[in-house]
Amino acid sequence: MVNLLPSSNKANPKEQLKEGLKAKDSANNTAKINTKIWAVQNHQVQMRWDDVATEEPLEIRLMNSHQAISVTMRTPIDDFDLVAGFLYSEGLIGDRRDIQRMNYCVNPEIDGKQRLNIINVELREELVLNLSNLERHFFTNSACGVCGKNSIEALKSRGCQPIVSNPQDRPISAEIIYSLAEKLRLQQKVFAATGGLHAAALFNFGGELLNLREDVGRHNALDKLIGSALLADEIPLSDRIVMMSGRTSFELVQKSILAQIPIVCAVSPPSSLAIALAQEFGITLVGFLRENRFNVYAGWERIILD
Repeated sequence: MVNLLPSSNKANPKEQLKEGLKAKDSANNTAKINTKIWAVQNHQVQMRWDDVATEEPLEIRLMNSHQAISVTMRTPIDDFDLVAGFLYSEGLIGDRRDIQRMNYCVNPEIDGKQRLNIINVELREELVLNLSNLERHFFTNSACGVCGKNSIEALKSRGCQPIVSNPQDRPISAEIIYSLAEKLRLQQKVFAATGGLHAAALFNFGGELLNLREDVGRHNALDKLIGSALLADEIPLSDRIVMMSGRTSFELVQKSILAQIPIVCAVSPPSSLAIALAQEFGITLVGFLRENRFNVYAGWERIILD
């Protein structure tokens, strides 16, 4: 069991942390599997073994109300970060202190491997929960992410504020923006082995890579990244850049707004609604970032040409 805050339980918190991390390490070992394939090239067939990215369901169980609140398909890496990021993105929590503890399922009646696909979460007792506001469907897949948020007004109704640049912030050099895609690629360890994972990475304004998370789902990768920052008490991320491996959708810009990330970059282009959302909330949105070129779709004022 992983204690995120001091507990009045008699069990030793350090021992609980050790057990939780042991389970977490066990889950991390399943990020990829080796499978038999038949490779065809120039009309020749060869049987060989290849690594592929793992995709398994993760069920999030809220112990306060004794119910499952989500099942999402994910790559079993950094599950606690994913859960924290999901709860934050859905507005159930606003701070790491809202999470009392998280642990993998310990029910002995459930198969050991499947227990690593269930996370129990206990939130602060005083927290007022409105589960009807959950905007993901109970079952999602790795591609669909947050469902039902189809307008900018829906996000405004949650009290989200535009991101305003600090007067002391200097514009970001185009040279720094150019460098992000290659730095992201070089640190995608599971992608290097499988070729089948998305990634989201956090950089400072100097272009230094601070953190990276991978998953079969673009939305999950960003949830993991934001969740990691949340658990480390680093939100708001108002002096950070996020770089993503896929296209930028409305949901990904939305998550960045909630974490107060001012600059969002991606290898592929954004959707029209992502652009409109970035313009409305003061996000600098960069797409088609490859080698020495990129497009700026919103917030050009934060970037300076050398």
